Amino acid sequence: MKYVLKRLLQAIPILWVIYTITFLMVVTVPGNPFQQADRQIPEGIQRALEARYEIDNNWRYYWQFLAGAVRLDFGPSFQYRDWTNSQIIADALPVSLTLGLSAMTLAIVFGVPAGVLSAVRRNSWLDMGTLVLVLIGVSLPTFVTGTVLLLAFAMSLSWLPVGGWGRLDQIVLPALTLSLPFMAYITRLTRLGMLDVLGSDYIRTAKAKGIGRQRVIWKHALKNAFLPVLSFLGPAFAQAMTGSFVVEKLFNVPGLGQHFVNSVLNLDRGLIMATVMVYSALLVGMNLLVDVLYSTVDPRVRLSE
Repeated sequence: MKYVLKRLLQAIPILWVIYTITFLMVVTVPGNPFQQADRQIPEGIQRALEARYEIDNNWRYYWQFLAGAVRLDFGPSFQYRDWTNSQIIADALPVSLTLGLSAMTLAIVFGVPAGVLSAVRRNSWLDMGTLVLVLIGVSLPTFVTGTVLLLAFAMSLSWLPVGGWGRLDQIVLPALTLSLPFMAYITRLTRLGMLDVLGSDYIRTAKAKGIGRQRVIWKHALKNAFLPVLSFLGPAFAQAMTGSFVVEKLFNVPGLGQHFVNSVLNLDRGLIMATVMVYSALLVGMNLLVDVLYSTVDPRVRLSE
């Protein structure tokens, strides 16, 4: 418990530094967040809008936004005039969490067994084929794999919808697209971990005692081989559950990633900082959860105070 409290206290200056860097980057970007197309806003109206949204003084806005963020109040949006940033995030974050959780479930369910089988049958055609697929999954960006899946399953075969959100079949393509890079990394890490563990003394001892091969592989070896995968899952879960910006844009998913892209294009500084802070908090939280799970998966690991 002391370790968890210590890590939570350490998260405060980390998030503050992230917020400060993001704020400095946002306020130095040239452009006018209130500009609409080619219409020129009169100087008086421009100053009135800046005063209304309290951005006429950058450092005052810095402290006001920070004070509001502590209360989970991220202020009004510059572009979505009838919405606050907190309302936008509350509306979009569950969509991104659903998409990310679906993607990571697919990545774990298929990636871990593929890595185990690849390690057990090392240098076989199965191992070579798995390594090729891993290389493709790591190398290709999601907008390429997503486009290929759209052309194949939505346009050519008409098995799945092109995009949208709300039905179960609309989750399949974006979740699969988002899961492929994570699946490739999980397969690779599982394979490397299994190759290292299968040569250990305790595995040879288990085999010598007559324990079944399947039990040795899936219970004894995989438990320790999974530790590198567990380390990867912390930031991976945070990245996936906040939604891939490209995937959400490609499949027209109304998640947090699409709002972030629009906020950057519209110079909506409040929404930019709000989404960055939410993502950073999820990243810190998932890393803490992984550290706690480490001691559960491997009793030899103890959380120090």
